[in-house]
Amino acid sequence: MNNQNIIREKITDTLLSEANALLALSRSVDDNLIRSVEQIFLCTGSVVVTGIGKSAIVAQKMVATFNSTGTNAVFMHAADAIHGDLGIIKNEDIVICLSKSGNSPEIKVLVPMIKGFGNKIIGLVSHKDSFLYQEADFPVWLPMEKEADPNNLAPTTSTTLQMAVGDAMAIALLTLKGFSKEAFGRFHPGGSIGKQIYLKVSDIYVHNEKPKVYESDSVKRIIVEISKKRLGITVVVDDNENMKGVITDGDLRRMLENTENLSSVTAKDIMNSLPKTIASDALAADALGTMRKNSISQLVVMEGNRYKGVIHIHDLIREGIM
Repeated sequence: MNNQNIIREKITDTLLSEANALLALSRSVDDNLIRSVEQIFLCTGSVVVTGIGKSAIVAQKMVATFNSTGTNAVFMHAADAIHGDLGIIKNEDIVICLSKSGNSPEIKVLVPMIKGFGNKIIGLVSHKDSFLYQEADFPVWLPMEKEADPNNLAPTTSTTLQMAVGDAMAIALLTLKGFSKEAFGRFHPGGSIGKQIYLKVSDIYVHNEKPKVYESDSVKRIIVEISKKRLGITVVVDDNENMKGVITDGDLRRMLENTENLSSVTAKDIMNSLPKTIASDALAADALGTMRKNSISQLVVMEGNRYKGVIHIHDLIREGIM
């Protein structure tokens, strides 16, 4: 077997192994997991998430997901906790402890100390006979037969299950809290996520030229306007500046292919009188959706019945919306 076949086989085996474990997990959701989410929902403090090794890395991701979806959370490394970081935990906090075995030395030291403070512990663990499962107030079993690693050593399937449960808890919590798209945007003001939620068409089109010809304008005038404004389109207006249609460079090419005498051709003869438009106060992401749906590269921007400008798909690419 050559290297490529070996790689393909192992990738497929790993993905199937983890997918099957996730499917089994979805079928084993029990009252302890439900009650865990309820306890977090009712918690007046923060969720402190802790673990050791690879579980600690998953814990950090879980904290990030909680915080971005409206649940206050902080990370505490299990090893550091027993060397001074226990002060992170406040009286009103609830603790989530992640551990595949549930029997690591740090966990055995940490759990009794947390319980001694009076804080409730949610244990995410893959072994029911473990210390963590037996001692947690809300033990959540993450069933798995083996790691995806052929030696059954490297944390792979176990950390995938932890990650998935963390995501599931976060989604359940944001649903209970009625966490809106706008609230999500407040926590993600930068990057493409923030732009999809906040960036409007009006923030973009104002930086473009405003191509315009009149119904009686000649082909030459149309070509000059489209070329000069560099948007691949011009809007056709009447004498009162009301939009009557649009002409794209594609419309021009089709007209030239089918017309011998151009001397009498005007904008009114070429234009598409039913162009796709977008409101100036619409989200830029909605403009992208309209372009994709209709396989077009430009949209005419309107404010009520007034023609305001043009937004091009290149504008959205430049803004990182795509």
